[in-house]
Amino acid sequence: MTDTTPGGGPPADPPPGPARARERKSMLLRLDPAVHEALARWAADDLRSTNAHVEWLLRRALEQAGRLKP
Repeated sequence: MTDTTPGGGPPADPPPGPARARERKSMLLRLDPAVHEALARWAADDLRSTNAHVEWLLRRALEQAGRLKP
């Protein structure tokens, strides 16, 4: 059985609009263990996941470099 919806119907399409804009790309990132530890501590201090903190840092750097519109 390949159905993925609770009612047994066909799989649902992704929702239109803002929810669809939240799709994410994944990538593998290799870090020095000391860099990862420092990043994880900083993320925890700001109550973010490490992944969310990396994205926040990248967005900030891209905006400052004029590579991403705020």
